[in-house]
Amino acid sequence: MNRKKKIKTILKKKQKKKNAKLTFNNKPKYVSKAERAKLEEQEAQLSEEVLVQESDK
Repeated sequence: MNRKKKIKTILKKKQKKKNAKLTFNNKPKYVSKAERAKLEEQEAQLSEEVLVQESDK
């Protein structure tokens, strides 16, 4: 009985892993703190440039 149970659990685990790979993940990609700071800085620079261009007009 133990041998059957062991084989069954192994096959169940394999099936679970296959299903997990097939499902689509809606979770957003992780962005590191340094990367977020860099992106924030770039956005700030872009907004400053837009403001300067608008004031020139």
